[in-house]
Amino acid sequence: MLIGHLGSDPEMRVTASGLSVVNFSVATNESFKDSSGNLQERTEWHRIVAWGKLAEICNQYLKKGRQVYIEGKLQTRSWEKEGCKQYSTEIVANSVQMLGKADEQLSSSPAPATNTTAAVMPAKDDLPF
Repeated sequence: MLIGHLGSDPEMRVTASGLSVVNFSVATNESFKDSSGNLQERTEWHRIVAWGKLAEICNQYLKKGRQVYIEGKLQTRSWEKEGCKQYSTEIVANSVQMLGKADEQLSSSPAPATNTTAAVMPAKDDLPF
């Protein structure tokens, strides 16, 4: 589970089999005091990948700077490049929730909550409690 801000707009592509996939990065921040008592801040970047309908929704609604809550699983891939083994760890999202206020660049309509089934939160009047 992560809460952070998008570092760039999502990049979507379609696989040879017709499945949508989107990649984007999310920054998380951590504040702590070092051994001298000075406040330090550290930013960590996370690679996010989403597939199928969730990828299409992320591509449509997410923009650079947008705050998001992401649930997913870690996945590490490896490949050979110029004789050296390369590794990349990414988060395969199964749920993305848009947080905070939408930028002026985004439409004024509320963005839906999304998960692997791309469900939209029901209206308050439709809730049974």
